[in-house]
Amino acid sequence: MLEPKYDHTKVEENRYDQWIDQGYFTAGDLTKSPYCIVIPPPNVTGKLHLGHAWDTTIQDILSRYKRLQGFDVLWLPGMDHAGIATQAKVDARLKDEGISRYDIGREKFLDRAWEWKEEYASTIRKQWAKLGLSLDYTRERFTMDEGLSQAVRKVFVDLYNDGLIYQGERIINWDPQARTALSNIEVEHKEIMGHMYYFKYKVVETGEELVIATTRPETMFADQAIFVHPDDERYKHLVGKHAINPANGQALPIMADDYIDMEFGTAVMKCTPAHDPNDFALAKKYGLDMPICMNDDGTMNAMAHKYEGMDRFECREALVADFEKDGVVDHIEEHPHQVGHSERTGVIVEPYLSKQWFVKMRPLADEVLKNQQGEQRISFVPERFNHTFEQWLENIEDWCISRQLWWGHRIPAWTNKETGEIYVGIEDPKDPENWIQDEDVLDTWFSSALWPFSTLGWPEETADLNRYFPNDVLVTGYDIIFFWVARMAFQTRYCMNNRPFKEVLIHGLIRDPQGRKMSKSLGNGVDPMDVIADKGADALRFFLTTNSAPGLDLRYDETKIDASWNFINKIWNASRYVLMQLDGQDLPLRVDDLTPASKWILEKMNETIESVTVNMDRYELSIAGNELYNFVWNDFCSWFIELSKPALRSDNAAEVESTKATLALVLKNILILLSPFIPFVAEEIYSNLPNADDSINTEAWPKPVDVKMSAQEMDRMEMLIGAISAVREIKNEYHLKPSETIEISLHDEKGAAIELPENLKNLLEGMAHVQVCAQLPTEDVLSRTIDHAILTVAMADLIDLEEEKAKWEKEIVRLEKEVIRGEKMLSNPRFVEKAPKEKVDAEKNKLSTYQEQLAIAKKQLASIEKKING
Repeated sequence: MLEPKYDHTKVEENRYDQWIDQGYFTAGDLTKSPYCIVIPPPNVTGKLHLGHAWDTTIQDILSRYKRLQGFDVLWLPGMDHAGIATQAKVDARLKDEGISRYDIGREKFLDRAWEWKEEYASTIRKQWAKLGLSLDYTRERFTMDEGLSQAVRKVFVDLYNDGLIYQGERIINWDPQARTALSNIEVEHKEIMGHMYYFKYKVVETGEELVIATTRPETMFADQAIFVHPDDERYKHLVGKHAINPANGQALPIMADDYIDMEFGTAVMKCTPAHDPNDFALAKKYGLDMPICMNDDGTMNAMAHKYEGMDRFECREALVADFEKDGVVDHIEEHPHQVGHSERTGVIVEPYLSKQWFVKMRPLADEVLKNQQGEQRISFVPERFNHTFEQWLENIEDWCISRQLWWGHRIPAWTNKETGEIYVGIEDPKDPENWIQDEDVLDTWFSSALWPFSTLGWPEETADLNRYFPNDVLVTGYDIIFFWVARMAFQTRYCMNNRPFKEVLIHGLIRDPQGRKMSKSLGNGVDPMDVIADKGADALRFFLTTNSAPGLDLRYDETKIDASWNFINKIWNASRYVLMQLDGQDLPLRVDDLTPASKWILEKMNETIESVTVNMDRYELSIAGNELYNFVWNDFCSWFIELSKPALRSDNAAEVESTKATLALVLKNILILLSPFIPFVAEEIYSNLPNADDSINTEAWPKPVDVKMSAQEMDRMEMLIGAISAVREIKNEYHLKPSETIEISLHDEKGAAIELPENLKNLLEGMAHVQVCAQLPTEDVLSRTIDHAILTVAMADLIDLEEEKAKWEKEIVRLEKEVIRGEKMLSNPRFVEKAPKEKVDAEKNKLSTYQEQLAIAKKQLASIEKKING
């Protein structure tokens, strides 16, 4: 039997281990159709955050739903080595010990990194368990395990042999703290207030002064030329002459190129090829040298003379101060501008000339774009994110894939010590003593891009690869489309000649109550494990998945988590009532013996099953969850349980038994329908049902019950419920005791009395404490519109006609707005043609009901006005 009070801690304790031990989540039933999701691998850098909880809960709901539908579901878990982020964490740990990675060397550093990985992988698995994620741990992968390492090597070698990987010197994004290259999308651009410095350069041949602006004076030591526009009349006469670089006294050639914008600043530009991508392009065009004036840690090198060893920004301040003393500064302006920051370390990125490995992206991107026009396209939910995806691929740049790190996939390229020959291969050179392997590792995203198929055994032709690839759906946030989704698309197209997944379900970001992104710097982050300890995993899961539509952000709201907990508590208490009525009996449902109330709740259940199924299939989890909430809270708990009580007290044994059977069936189906959302409490309650299987995980998704109930019978039940609600509201409004019996009548819009069947009349009179009359004995009445009827109550001297008039006027305004809204929606061709048929039909039914109620309301208002006017 269930405990008297719902305690999420007790309910969720040890349940997960039982599920894993029983193998409920292990894939491989070949008698079923396959369905596969691979988890977006979390980084082994720390704990999971709320975003992970949201992302994985969505995947878990889909996985559990598909299992209940009879699919062989593989939800494959795994983790990412997260090169830069993990190395930074291990570096920080070593620093706390008073040492650096250079003190212990590469091999020992990697040992420490693997120790870190094992420690944090264990933490992540415990958090997955707390969330109740139905993962198949027998197939867990890691981006640096042996199989994935082989896959990475093969892809690198194949791309290289196909001319799609090359080495080249380019201006790349450099992280001086991590001392590694970054790809463009690993850089976050933030607006900061900086300065535009205007310096004087003296022309050698004429003695004139040129004023040149820069935002980065510290790079002046590497300047190679000065450029003006060839058509600029102010400077034409200076082309071919030289000007002195005030930073180092070098004479710089004055050159002309139409790249220069004559309207910007002074229209004179200094060229620093090794520290600016645009200057690099000019230097390539004119064959200029490309010296670098900084070290890879962001300090100045010997080119900076007396500023050597200074941090780049310290150098800037010192150099400008010296320029001011020497009269070099013309003027300085405050200048807000977008500055790149490393996504991982947060430091300002330095544009930096470096020899790196690149992937030639245009051919790979074009293949994906072409594929998006065919039958094997990747479908995005919502569809608008396909534009985001394609737009990035259309404007793609070559991908810098080398990283100056130790933790990661070492680039499989070697240089011969004697000849300088480069060897790229899956296997190491046969005579390794004569070769030096490239020190760099690959960008983390290079291995992550292979995740949908490398995790299934590729490049081997495995049974799992043949069965579960391509994956059915990827669930991820819109902020990772560039980083990961696009890269998986082109790597899968290249390696597998296929799409990685059939659909991509996009969700947004979790924001705090003020709408701000959660971050360490703001201190507004929430640990999901703390929420679980306080409110339970089920409450957190239900909140996360029922408060935002696909593609939209979610605001964290503790009051809504409390509401989720209250909903679960409501189910708990209702289940205790049902279980007490059943008293261990497993009763069959006999349709012929059902009461009108039992038929009504079964019809409502059927509608809910059908609608929830449709919305689950559309990934509208919020709509599905809220439909279940309304059915459980309103139809089942608030109404049917109350309506069942008179039937359970009946002398008719068949009626008692059929009501109990209905309670049992509806509760069981509620638990199954809700189990993807709130698996722990659903399992706990389910295990107490008299007809329970070993686990709710082995159940089947509910199907509608064949109930013989006419539309008129359904209308009568809706009328009954509406009448009870209206009477209770009236008694409360006029301060009557709930048990006080009052006289009522029911009429249709034409004024004809409605005769209820005797059993419904008795139910209404007993539950509402009323006497139903065909005609009331007094004209002192008030009326209310309810579903399919007008309810009139004999109120004698209690009625204030002016108040009643105001109420009806307010109700007419409300109904008129609803009618206008419905007519507008149904007159919109886009809605009628594109919305699901059941949605359109529902709106038509709503409009018809509102029109009917509006007509009734106008008649009632006219009647009251007639009484007022005598």
